[in-house]
Amino acid sequence: MKHKTTSAELRRLGTEKTNSASADLDRKSALEIACIINREDAKVAAAVKRTLPQIARAIDLIASALSQGGRLIYVGTGTSGRIAALDAVECPPTFDVGPRMVQFIIAGGPKALGAAVEADEDSRELGRKAIAKKKPTRRDVVVGIAASGRTPFTIAAIKYARAHGAKTVAVVCNPKSPLGKAAYVTIVADVGAEVVAGSTRMKAGTAQKMILNTLTTGAMTRLGYVYGNLMVNVSPKNEKLVERGVGILEKAAGLGHRAARKLFAAAGGRVPVALVMAKAGVSRAAAIAALRESHGQVRKAIAMAKRGSEFRL
Repeated sequence: MKHKTTSAELRRLGTEKTNSASADLDRKSALEIACIINREDAKVAAAVKRTLPQIARAIDLIASALSQGGRLIYVGTGTSGRIAALDAVECPPTFDVGPRMVQFIIAGGPKALGAAVEADEDSRELGRKAIAKKKPTRRDVVVGIAASGRTPFTIAAIKYARAHGAKTVAVVCNPKSPLGKAAYVTIVADVGAEVVAGSTRMKAGTAQKMILNTLTTGAMTRLGYVYGNLMVNVSPKNEKLVERGVGILEKAAGLGHRAARKLFAAAGGRVPVALVMAKAGVSRAAAIAALRESHGQVRKAIAMAKRGSEFRL
């Protein structure tokens, strides 16, 4: 009886319904299929836009937690977990932060990134165990991601984290979900029925990717890891990233390409150091000291370095 009730509830979810816009999809041409998917994808941004007040609340929670040495911990299963992992692992190279700052938990562990381990999604015990290993505290923010909002693994992890003082956020695609009710802040991107019924790797997955991008980019920007709209904390570990770093210096410091390359080399290949040197007119050592004192916040480091140089004069 319990299984029938669960199945009936699942069928009522917006993300599980059949989409009339993609009826007879298997009889369409390649261009018609592409057009149908594209028209449905165009609805995603609007669905995310309706959640912006809740996204902003979550950004403030995350920025506050990270500024106090806390962590952002994502929890998800299947597609949601893989999207969470993608966002987490891209934070260190984008913002030059340590891997501890943004972490992820996916049901089934790292092997689930490359192969489906769907049975683990139904285990509340595994969800609790996975988050318990992270030892969440009041300094952390734990974000649970689930299109349906009903995934037992993720719900259990969020409940555990909240019970241990962590601020919790739910990213879901159906209103009034158990996951949404379990979290402190709920972000509901109601994208509606998928082109292929129930395939939430599509619109729901796109919405989740957009939201997680916004959460981390918003929080890191609030923390000062972005200068203007430039990715100044980029870690130049290959030639493409070196050129990107030099280009950032050209724009931010108003330098020509040759001068920017020279400054980049003088700064030891570190864009933030080079920018503080250029903007504050200080040595490499002074720029490094200012960045250390400002916890890597470039604009703040520039102001501190300027005050320090004025004092010495």
